[in-house]
Amino acid sequence: MAGNDLGPDLGQVIVEFTRNGAYVKCSAIHVATGREVSAMGPVREPKAVERVAIAKLRRALEGQA
Repeated sequence: MAGNDLGPDLGQVIVEFTRNGAYVKCSAIHVATGREVSAMGPVREPKAVERVAIAKLRRALEGQA
């Protein structure tokens, strides 16, 4: 899901999934700032892990302001 626009307040975000056995790591990178966060969870729930990563990215970017 590269280059997703996740709303006017967040802008473009690159989302990457890496599977490791029963777990998946979701990395979310904010294109404009290069800020990166990640979240891990069960491989059967990749959308939930993505939501956590995006929420973490939003919090990280709020801390920069």
